[in-house]
Amino acid sequence: MDQDILYHLALGSESHDLQEMFGDVKFVCMGGTPKRMENFAHFIMNEIGYKLPAGTQLQDISAYSYRYSMYKVGPVLCVSHGMGTPSVSILMHEMIKLMYHAKCKDPVFIRIGTCGGVGVEGGTVIITEDALDGQLRNSHEFTILGETIHRPAKLDKKLARELKALATADDPYDTIIGKTLCTNDFYEGQGRLDGAFCEFSENDKMAYLEKLRDNGVVNIEMESTIFAALTHHAGIKAAVVCVALLNRLNGDQVNAPKEVMHEWQQRPQILVARYIRKVLSHNGQLKSLFGHQGSIKSPRRFKLVQQESQAHE
Repeated sequence: MDQDILYHLALGSESHDLQEMFGDVKFVCMGGTPKRMENFAHFIMNEIGYKLPAGTQLQDISAYSYRYSMYKVGPVLCVSHGMGTPSVSILMHEMIKLMYHAKCKDPVFIRIGTCGGVGVEGGTVIITEDALDGQLRNSHEFTILGETIHRPAKLDKKLARELKALATADDPYDTIIGKTLCTNDFYEGQGRLDGAFCEFSENDKMAYLEKLRDNGVVNIEMESTIFAALTHHAGIKAAVVCVALLNRLNGDQVNAPKEVMHEWQQRPQILVARYIRKVLSHNGQLKSLFGHQGSIKSPRRFKLVQQESQAHE
């Protein structure tokens, strides 16, 4: 092909110098919403001592895609992935290709998110050991050319242990490792009684949640299997770190006050930042860092990529 256009990121292999822009990336941190990842970008900038050139500010590199947000903070790329496996799948394909074009060496992918706890109280940080689908299989189901294919949804267990080891006794909350259930929707797929439709009883729901707990499931979300399956298929070291917003054994509604929710959502970010600091410190890279926010090789191709991204809605 003439060039590889990453439609949903508003980037292209010929319109942008991807190696110049992203070649130094060591960590790709993903989360659901653009605002969460913008906040994480500012947070990690302070944590690793990254210094922007005078008169500049963090820039949403993928702003012209109108779909995902992307911020680069030295060796850390902060990207929003939207909600649910289809949205994550699109982003993951293009992020993996971006790492290839940029010639990144052994990047680590970490999903930072929220979830519902199963026998786990709100505010608990959960590191995924195994990602399970709705039938408790440690795989993700794809339909490709009309055929059903299962790919292992495996995460790096050594990385999970390294993250767990960075939790401290001073943390005013628990950090645990366990199995994560990934569902296809927020309501019926997660056994909620408060959706538009509900054709099962509260007893049915509780029996299901107890079954999950008996099988080692400690949380429920909607992205982990596709994230794990695609990173494993690509040979990329990856982890999922979430915070529980409620204990599903106690109800379906997320009732925590806004300020409490905000503080809870910072907890996975703190743990991931500790890991990034540790790795950079070990490699002698924890210092004031200066990075590039964008390199346009061809203004004409750059404009075409913008137009292509806007057309693929």
